[in-house]
Amino acid sequence: MEELAERLAVIPGVVAVTLGGSRARGEALPDSDWDFGLYYRGAIDVEAVRALGYEGVVVEPGAWGRLVNGGAWLAIDGQHVDLLYRDLDAVEHWQAEAENGRFEVDQVPGFLAGMATYVLIGELALAKTLVGSLPRPDFPRPLRASASDYWQRIADFTLSLGSKLAKRGDRVTAIGTLLQAALATAQARLATRGEWALNEKRILARAGLHEAAAAFDSLEDLEATAARLTKALAP
Repeated sequence: MEELAERLAVIPGVVAVTLGGSRARGEALPDSDWDFGLYYRGAIDVEAVRALGYEGVVVEPGAWGRLVNGGAWLAIDGQHVDLLYRDLDAVEHWQAEAENGRFEVDQVPGFLAGMATYVLIGELALAKTLVGSLPRPDFPRPLRASASDYWQRIADFTLSLGSKLAKRGDRVTAIGTLLQAALATAQARLATRGEWALNEKRILARAGLHEAAAAFDSLEDLEATAARLTKALAP
């Protein structure tokens, strides 16, 4: 994979390559993916990515939305490798916004509660830079307050709505809304502590919301689930 990083670094437009995810944190399992961030300035030569010659799918910038952007899903020597395009101009914009406590949240596949623009800054903070030079920002103090407040408001609203839907017997919408409440509460608590949440994997456990997670063990009685969750999410 070190050789791959060197090949990625010479793709026209790329100024830095990072290793992210569990591989960067030293928590990878044998079947964990390899996640490489390709930070580019201006434009990236997608044809050069395809010319690497690996089996998989390569998309254009913007194909996966403005935040996830685009990249490739590849199979290399029996390993799953994800390449993620990161437009440095966009990253630097959202970094400046985050430092002033400002951010936006997009609806993104894989995020039930939504993906905040400051995730792009968290990636810089937690990834391992393999080639090039990139900042390693701290969690801005203004962002701790604004993000915590935003996510708590979302949690309060969706918990109330989910409880009402449970009473009405609207099972699918109630379950989804209650899940959003739990995830938003976890985001709020992590933001208060100044901890980056790059995705929603195991986020309830990270936030110490074990009882909230347990509330979803049985969904036969949704009203009971909603009541249990309300108690578990109380400050």
